[in-house]
Amino acid sequence: MWQRLSFRTQLFLPLGLSFLAALVMGGVLLQSFATGQLADENEPGRRSTRTVAEALNNSLKASDDPRKILDAFVHSLDNSSDIQFRSVEAGPAPSPKDSLRDLHGVPHWFVDLIAIPEMDAASPVIIDGRRVGDIVFMPDLSADLFEKWIGFLALTSLIAVLMMLTGTIAYLFAGSVLRPLRDLGAGLTRIRRGDYATPIPVAGPQEIRQSCEEANALAMTLAQLSQDNRDLLHRLVSLQDDERRDLARELHDELGPLLFGIRASTIALSEASGNLGNPAQEVMRSVEALQQTNRRILDRLRPLYIEELGLKTSVQTLLQNFRRQAPHISLTATIDPGLNEIDRPLAQTVYRLIQEALTNVLRHAGANNAHVLATIAGEVLTIEISDDGGGFPADNVFGRGLTGMHERVRALSGSLSLLRADERTYVRCRLPVETARDAPSAG
Repeated sequence: MWQRLSFRTQLFLPLGLSFLAALVMGGVLLQSFATGQLADENEPGRRSTRTVAEALNNSLKASDDPRKILDAFVHSLDNSSDIQFRSVEAGPAPSPKDSLRDLHGVPHWFVDLIAIPEMDAASPVIIDGRRVGDIVFMPDLSADLFEKWIGFLALTSLIAVLMMLTGTIAYLFAGSVLRPLRDLGAGLTRIRRGDYATPIPVAGPQEIRQSCEEANALAMTLAQLSQDNRDLLHRLVSLQDDERRDLARELHDELGPLLFGIRASTIALSEASGNLGNPAQEVMRSVEALQQTNRRILDRLRPLYIEELGLKTSVQTLLQNFRRQAPHISLTATIDPGLNEIDRPLAQTVYRLIQEALTNVLRHAGANNAHVLATIAGEVLTIEISDDGGGFPADNVFGRGLTGMHERVRALSGSLSLLRADERTYVRCRLPVETARDAPSAG
């Protein structure tokens, strides 16, 4: 439970308990020493009471009229005096607490807290061998209790002032420590999310400042590694495009003429023989199928439409081909005319992303309708392909095709996500236009 408390609570709770313990200890010490102090302070009065009683008894023994001497002595006593005569008929002397006259604002709970000692200073008065009363010492402890009360208030006030002063210092110190720690935590969160550009403020004690500096150095290292990784991915994508282009050139320059030659020779052989019939037609159909397959492979390896017609027209042609291949799927599209201004390699990435996503819709989704969105807002290009198909399992990961696209998107500092919402599946991609335009081309 202690670990769940905040830092300020963990700091203030021991301080508060220590001050409370000091206050309780002061009260205990006050109660322990106050009784002895009161007894010691009133000891001279008790001795005086015994001396007065001895002198009075001597006078009474020597007098012919001791009663008259006693009355005169009683009348000579002041009512406010601590020494009083108490006759036998008046009963026992009251306790010191009962003799308190004016407490001067001292609360009764404080009086009850202090154990007032029993003074026990009653000296008997004897006339003709008979005890007629006592000379008693009845001090007024109000002033002493008021002094103790003032001391208790001074101790309490001192502890309260020290507690407030210490609490204020601790609060300011905790703030000076927690603020840099919060900044450090927020900075580490940004680093975890891939934001390496925003530095962490360096502040606080030396240990925290050192941690902030180390975290900033880590962010700079991660930023460099991330940039190197993007450059490497971009280089790999460029190499893949170069390899695709070379392979497409080989297929176009080598396989294309061979297929055309086979077709021309088959036509010439059929015309010359005149009786080949169905075998010649089968060869012709096979050659035509191979030519169509060759063109489809060439289109996937290197979409020539982009360089010749622009990205917008190439995407529209791609959508028309999809509609011919899947007439049962209603395909709609929103294509930004600004796509034609995009250069390689961003244009090829956009084209291949839409191509791969539509291929997945055709092969795996079982959808009735699909929508393609390609828009440019500011410096961000957004691509979104959605369908109403069956979706994907909860633990789904990118397949081989989308994994390759994800690498291409990362190489261009973009993001690619696959999500399910409102009974539709979305492939959503965001790419920075300027970053893609300024990306180095393969050499």
